[in-house]
Amino acid sequence: MPLPRESRRTVFRQIAQQSYVDWPTYESSPLADRSFLPALESDIHTVAKVWFNQDEHETVEPFVHAVPLAYVQFDTHDRYTGSTSYEMETLFRLFLLKECHGWDHETALAEYLTNHPALCNQLGLESVPSQSTLWRSWHHRFTAELQATVETAARTILIKAQNAGVTIPREPNRQNRRHNDESPESDPSDQTVLEQAEIVTEQVSRVALPAFSLDRGEGCEIHENAYWDLQTYLGLRENLAVNEGARSFIHESNRERTPLGHAHREHVRNLSIEQIREMYRQAVGRLLDRVAETEEFFRAGIVAIDITEDDPFTGDRTDHEDEIIGTKENTDEYAYQWATVQLVGNAVPIVLDARPVRKGDTRKEIVEDLLDSAEALVHVDNVLMDREFDSQHILEMLSQRGLSYVVPKRMQTSEKAQAKRLLQRDKDRYETDRKLHLGDNEWHSTTLIYRRKENSEHTDHQQYSVFMTNRNSGLLTEYGYRWEIESGYKSIKRFMGATTSKHFGLRFFYFAFACLLYSIWRAVDLLVQVQLTGEYEHSPIVTADNTLTLVKKETGIG
Repeated sequence: MPLPRESRRTVFRQIAQQSYVDWPTYESSPLADRSFLPALESDIHTVAKVWFNQDEHETVEPFVHAVPLAYVQFDTHDRYTGSTSYEMETLFRLFLLKECHGWDHETALAEYLTNHPALCNQLGLESVPSQSTLWRSWHHRFTAELQATVETAARTILIKAQNAGVTIPREPNRQNRRHNDESPESDPSDQTVLEQAEIVTEQVSRVALPAFSLDRGEGCEIHENAYWDLQTYLGLRENLAVNEGARSFIHESNRERTPLGHAHREHVRNLSIEQIREMYRQAVGRLLDRVAETEEFFRAGIVAIDITEDDPFTGDRTDHEDEIIGTKENTDEYAYQWATVQLVGNAVPIVLDARPVRKGDTRKEIVEDLLDSAEALVHVDNVLMDREFDSQHILEMLSQRGLSYVVPKRMQTSEKAQAKRLLQRDKDRYETDRKLHLGDNEWHSTTLIYRRKENSEHTDHQQYSVFMTNRNSGLLTEYGYRWEIESGYKSIKRFMGATTSKHFGLRFFYFAFACLLYSIWRAVDLLVQVQLTGEYEHSPIVTADNTLTLVKKETGIG
């Protein structure tokens, strides 16, 4: 039964009202044209996401015959040169239907069409193609790239329908069939990666960046997006401060009006810490929604919490002693400190939230705050932290939340003595239960795991590390994921604009915006990998510089 025209209008009305979405993609991207298949894949994703959230859209088939394709130029992907009985658009829909059902042979598709004449009418078929016609069209008429687009589009449709609770004909494949081919040509070329990355970056940045806003009132001549463009521009250049950056930005931007450095700085200073954090959480929420159809997102469950330092502060910190605090190491240097919670493990390493660290903030307050944000965005099972968080009160709080943890313990007298005994016995590993005193005759039960380091430079008890966990020792292997947060900090600081300002809010904004650019990069890389290979490996195939350059083009710079 065909869907009412008003139902379809509602879908595209909602798409048009989304400020961060331009549909169709070829109209908004300088790279894409009507024959560019990654743009078609992006458009199907955009429409499917809204389509299946409508109550009256209860099955997949109406989407297959209703999704707009009239603007797509299939000619470059058609290997036939003579006259044919069936248009490429119609065949694309037929093979999309076949892929959604998961039929291995064209015979099943031909029989299905024969038994559903109403569907044939909706698809504009005057006659049902024979099995041989369908086989030749798929194997000899469609290019390999168009076949891959059919498979990708069908997977997107099934995932979006499943996420919306719509009945689907089969479980969506989380892995591209072509990824299993042994042919060395199956790896995407650098040009293919960049072409796909441009489309994805455009979509992702338009989802995330609009979450940031300035309260500037009505009638401003300079568009608000120009401020975020300038901040992105600062992240493109190493050690570029806003005054110098604003002067260069005038010449490199495509915008008629761009903000001056002092105006940009003043508007950012007017943002409170809570405003910055709320905008950041909204942006990350949109970003996570964009990657939500991938298997890697659904495996999200391990987060790492840590604190990083800005560059050492060498100026006068009078009246800023509560903000420019000592470094984590026992040195005489001072620095701003920022705390983050980040996805690690099998999931894409997106920074879920960030907050400043002030003098007097307890580690327990910091962990609770960041976990509140993380659990509002994703499902959390396990928490990894550094030894500076080895407080029994933090561990008890995690257990009360139903979370498991792995935290290294600072060695006290009893741990050093145990490590010496293990060394004498030449044991590499040892586990023991321990009760940690909480006060008022209350205790937290944990497990201490001693593990000898491989190739340690020490010859005494320092060969051993001690970890605490409230689960089995198998979780200890997960602690290795924590390195991702440290490597992430290096990239984040690469994305920060330079400043000598002591304004705490401005400093934090620079860090938070850099966290967002980093998260955009990792989200883009995940989506491109899944699109091109059907899998996600943590080693990026899209570089950070590539992503920043593409964000730069998206924001109208250069």
